Amino acid sequence: MNTITTASDVIELQGINLSLDHYDHLISCIHDGALDAQRLYEAVEQLRRLFSANYATLILRIPGVENIALMLVAGEVEGSGTVRYFDYFHNDSPFSHMPADASFTIDDVMSQSEWEANAYYTDYAKNNDVYHILGADITTPEDGLLRIRITRSHNQPAFNPSDKAMCNRLLPHLRRSLHVHNLLGRSESLGSVYAEAINRLSVATLVLDETGCVLQLNDVARQMLAQADGIKLVGTRLEASYPSDNRELHKLIRDTLEQQSGELPGEGREALSIARPSGEVSLGVVVEALPVSDWAEGKGRPTVIMYIRDSVGRSQADNRVTKELFNFTPAETALALELANGLSLEEAAENLGIMRNTARAHLRAIFSKTGVRRQAELVRVMLNSVVSLGKGKVMPLAAKPALTPRPELRSLRTH
Repeated sequence: MNTITTASDVIELQGINLSLDHYDHLISCIHDGALDAQRLYEAVEQLRRLFSANYATLILRIPGVENIALMLVAGEVEGSGTVRYFDYFHNDSPFSHMPADASFTIDDVMSQSEWEANAYYTDYAKNNDVYHILGADITTPEDGLLRIRITRSHNQPAFNPSDKAMCNRLLPHLRRSLHVHNLLGRSESLGSVYAEAINRLSVATLVLDETGCVLQLNDVARQMLAQADGIKLVGTRLEASYPSDNRELHKLIRDTLEQQSGELPGEGREALSIARPSGEVSLGVVVEALPVSDWAEGKGRPTVIMYIRDSVGRSQADNRVTKELFNFTPAETALALELANGLSLEEAAENLGIMRNTARAHLRAIFSKTGVRRQAELVRVMLNSVVSLGKGKVMPLAAKPALTPRPELRSLRTH
């Protein structure tokens, strides 16, 4: 029976005595492991210490890959503390098909003599000073099995029923932590893909808090603000170049927040043009409120997202994708991209260092391959295509760190 002795702050769980502080720390580490791989390692290390083990390992098999798996290992081994590939002889392991979500030891599978004669022990476990094994295969929704293996050397005592009972008690916490870890990793991966797509479309994206301070921005926004042509960053706040535009910009942000909270009825303004000292066409700005969690309160929360587009900026098309999409030659690709950026045929020829007649010959081939007859149609086809969404580097990158550092939330599958 589980008992708690409040006088000495000791909790006895399935025959294992722990201080309440130790137990709380262990459970906290397991649930904090949902946030990133480093915290997950701390949880695995705590399990290793709890069971006086030489190793504690989380194992994720890679479908279709033999004898290799992703592992997070705690213990004296090269690579401990990082998610990395290790040898894992799944097909040779006598523990490959154990019942899920229940702990087991070697005694549940075979006798001591059978274990010592088993090829998995002689070829792998013995060489790594692994003799006693306490393990479980943990099911996580949509992510299959994650295996936990806790081991002791030949000179240590075998795992007993109390150890198994404690492991069973911890499995639900491990399952929740691993599931949340994978959900966060999947969300982070998708968010990165969408953010990169917006980056390639040359749309400046900024996330603001309720006071108008910038929390995050993409590479396009970073470069645009560095140019300070119409809008710039002063500290962590946005400022338009002209006072009238600056007032309108911050009014737009306030109105967007008030509309979301219901303080401002009806559909208000969501777009704004900001004049540029350079005389170029004004920047177009769209502001949108971000959904706010009902359980979130306080300052510094993401509340507004702002999109800014420079309508005269160069198209960030990927040369390779353009060539593959339209079956252009390299010379035709170069000319098509110059025309898509608003240059005349003569200007494009001069930029590329080719004769006008050569440019005209390339243009005729381009028309034939795209099925258009006029240069204006070609520009429309290029700008409405997916040429800017290729994997190539289509945007020169500025300083990388965001204004507010964010933890990396990555699934074990992405490491």
